[in-house]
Amino acid sequence: MLSLPPDDVTPVLIPALEALNYVGIGVFAASGAVLAAERRQTLVTFLFFAVVTAVSGGTARDLLIGAPVFWVAENVTLLVCFAGALVVWTAPRWLWGGAALAWLDAIGLAAYAVYGASKALAWGVAPLPAFALGVVTACLGGIIRDVLAGQPSILMRPELYVTAAALSSGLMVGLSLLDVRIWVASVIAAGLGFALRAAAIIWRLGLPAYGPREPG
Repeated sequence: MLSLPPDDVTPVLIPALEALNYVGIGVFAASGAVLAAERRQTLVTFLFFAVVTAVSGGTARDLLIGAPVFWVAENVTLLVCFAGALVVWTAPRWLWGGAALAWLDAIGLAAYAVYGASKALAWGVAPLPAFALGVVTACLGGIIRDVLAGQPSILMRPELYVTAAALSSGLMVGLSLLDVRIWVASVIAAGLGFALRAAAIIWRLGLPAYGPREPG
C-alpha cells in the first residue's frame, strides 16, 4: 500500500503516476476545446473550456485532502491546457468530428481516476474515500464542461461512464492495498477502465435504468 511520508514532507508520486496526471490534463483540455469547436466558439472560449475541463476534478480533490492545489504553484499544467486547446484550434475540423470527444474523455477518465485515487492514498486518505476521490477527479471536469456548454451532462448519457472511472479507481486502491507494484497497478487499473469505457462507446453498453418494467 502507498505509505504516507513524515508530516513535514510533501508526498511525491512516482514518475509513472505523474505522467498519467499530465495525460489526463492534456486529453481533458483537448476534450473541452473540442466541445468549444462543436459550438464554433472563439479561441478565448477554447482556452477557457480546456482549463476548466482539465483542472476542476483535481482541484476539488486537492481541496478535500488538504493538498496544495496542483496547478497554482507551477506553469506546466496551464501550458499543457493551452497547448491542447491550440492543437484543436489549428487542426483540421474533420479530426474532431464523430466520437472524438467521447474517446478523449475515455483516455482522460482512466488516467485521472488512477492518479486521483493514488494521490489521495499518498496523502493518507482511507481506501474508500480515496476510491471516491478517484472518481471525482475523473468525472467532475467533464460534468462542469457540459453544464457550461448547455448540453446534457455526461452523467445523463446512456452508456457507462462513471462506472468506468469507478473501475479504474477501485482497482488502483485495491491493488495498492495488496502491495502490487505501483506501476503495474497503474497499468492494470487504467487499462481496464479505458477498455470498459471503450466497449461502452462502441457497443452502447449501459446499466439498467430505474423505472417500471414493461409488461409481457
